[in-house]
Amino acid sequence: MFVFEAFKMAITAIWTNKLKSFLTMVGIIAGIASIIAVMTGISVVQTAIEKEISVLGTQTFQVQKQAAGGPISEEERRKIRQRRPTTVAHANAIRSRVKSVDLVGAELWSYNHTAKFKDVETNANLVICGGTPEYGVNNTHYVELGRNLSREDLTVGRNVVVLGWDIAQELFPWVDPIQRTVKIDGRKFTVIGVMGDKSSSMGGRFNQYMLIPISRFKRILGDRRPNGELRSVNITVRAKSAALLQQAIDETRAVMRQERGLKPNQEDDFTIYTNDSNIKTFNQTTAGVKAGSFVIGIVALIVAGIGIMNIMLVSVTDRIREIGIRKALGAKQRSILLQFLLEAVILCNIGGVFGVLVGFGLGNIVSMVTPFAAHVPLEWAVVGILFCTAVGVSFGYWPAHRASKLDPVESLRYE
Repeated sequence: MFVFEAFKMAITAIWTNKLKSFLTMVGIIAGIASIIAVMTGISVVQTAIEKEISVLGTQTFQVQKQAAGGPISEEERRKIRQRRPTTVAHANAIRSRVKSVDLVGAELWSYNHTAKFKDVETNANLVICGGTPEYGVNNTHYVELGRNLSREDLTVGRNVVVLGWDIAQELFPWVDPIQRTVKIDGRKFTVIGVMGDKSSSMGGRFNQYMLIPISRFKRILGDRRPNGELRSVNITVRAKSAALLQQAIDETRAVMRQERGLKPNQEDDFTIYTNDSNIKTFNQTTAGVKAGSFVIGIVALIVAGIGIMNIMLVSVTDRIREIGIRKALGAKQRSILLQFLLEAVILCNIGGVFGVLVGFGLGNIVSMVTPFAAHVPLEWAVVGILFCTAVGVSFGYWPAHRASKLDPVESLRYE
């Protein structure tokens, strides 16, 4: 009952001084809104990016020459350029010697190609993947219409292609594309399948991919890139189960080191990465932005807290006679302390609620001007309210303590 009465009195005091209460809350609203807006905006982008970079299956990892992504130094970049390429032979060695895996694929990539059917020709922005039948499962990019590449396609080196969704829609808007002949950079290929729609909010080009046998890729595009650099194969590996993923990575690393003739004291000259390592790299990249935004928000809250303390001190001064009357009627110090402390906490939390709502709205502006889906990080709403409570207690205690220590006789004499 004691706390309930104090709460009622605090609410009454806030409502009676609506303008002063609102002006007091403005700083809290701004501080919380700044934190929530930035964190919501980052969360919107992060959710989209994590979805985009989670290309590999949950049991799949990739072996390649290049780094897994993220910022690297110029020295690291030079070292990577000097690495030997990974090859189909390495993929075959993993397939035959690592017992904890069941699917091993190999991929070569080339960019800026065209496809043509009759009089319809695409822009020169298509991607050719020279791959193996494991491509779809290992990259979660499945064939929806027709069939996938087969081992026979690879052995014979057939001119067959599995088209990306957008390419099929552009070239064959009204007819079944299966068994039709398309020209890829002037070369004839038979369409055997169409991959499912894999839309990207990050500008990924999954629907502009064309999958052909890796053996045919090497015949028509050669072993070197246009800049003369040797092509390096991306090897995708699927563990037999999620529980065996780490074991499969360790065994694959051992086979790769042996195949590449590395001594025990030499570091790997290849990269192994999973979805988790991709996401970890992204989180490390954005950690500084998050920390900086959080610090700015905390500073704003501290400034708002100082403002609340000043307003509460003024409020105590304005209500000295009220405090004196209450004490003369038997109110204890703790009831006065609790009332003013609750006023500060309630003010902060009301401001916090409005700040959270404003922050969510501002943060999701990102989703309005980009293809990203809106996102509401509720955990940050909880953090924001907890911070508001902490600010209310921290900066409201001194005014509340001062009010509780006022002498009743002197308070009644106050004009």
